Amino acid sequence: MPVVAGRFYEGTEETLMPRLKESFLKNLGPGRLPEGPPGDSDQIKALVAPHAGYVYSGMTAAHSYIRLFEDQVPEHLVVLGPNHTGVGKTVAICEDDWKTPLGIVSYDTELGPAIIKEDKYAESDCIAHSSEHSIEVQLPFLQYIYGGLSFVPICLGTRRYDICESLGLTLAKLAEDMNITVIASSDFTHFESAESAKKKDNQAMEYLEFLDAEGFLEFINSHKVSVCGAAPITVATVFAKEMGATRFNLLKYTNSGDVTGNKNDVVAYVAAEYI
Repeated sequence: MPVVAGRFYEGTEETLMPRLKESFLKNLGPGRLPEGPPGDSDQIKALVAPHAGYVYSGMTAAHSYIRLFEDQVPEHLVVLGPNHTGVGKTVAICEDDWKTPLGIVSYDTELGPAIIKEDKYAESDCIAHSSEHSIEVQLPFLQYIYGGLSFVPICLGTRRYDICESLGLTLAKLAEDMNITVIASSDFTHFESAESAKKKDNQAMEYLEFLDAEGFLEFINSHKVSVCGAAPITVATVFAKEMGATRFNLLKYTNSGDVTGNKNDVVAYVAAEYI
């Protein structure tokens, strides 16, 4: 069941659909809607999308989702989120269907069990997801652009590189027989000035531009940069590089101050793709 419907985003289909449309069309959004048939170019290996309240980060997230819509319909989709609560298993896969105000998003019963079987750290556990918002807020965007779909939700309660690398390599190995796309849910620097946040975030993203997953995570950990989804991004980077990605493209960078006007105390948001 949804945890943050009515708080991070509107709690009914009648109010949520206009919010999603607005996210694509407002001035910080991409300025176009995901209309017509989805694309079939199959370039995107992974995406980064923010997970704050839609009023703050929805327009940024829309940049990732318009690109995904125009690129492909994923055959198998993994959504990676950080564990903000600290409860549950370290690499937790919730083997349930998920509900949002827009309906049901099914658990991928082919890919999910395969990940648990293949990766020594991955475990079946919905407790880690029970009060977590980072994965949930991605689902209405996916439902908006595709309608029905299935996915594997993985909540990560770690910043150990070996665990992140293992999961990224596992997903890449399984992708030899399945077409897999990965979404890493993350906000960037929290509760600093817009100037300070942008400086730190740019430094962190320099590692991503070289697809240097280990360097990125080491920078985040050693400099205590408040990128909450550092582990999901690390997994996505390992996976994308293994899958032949050569570029990390920043699609949009914003912060909460772009909406509130307060640039002294912001949370930063990134939309990006690995191709």
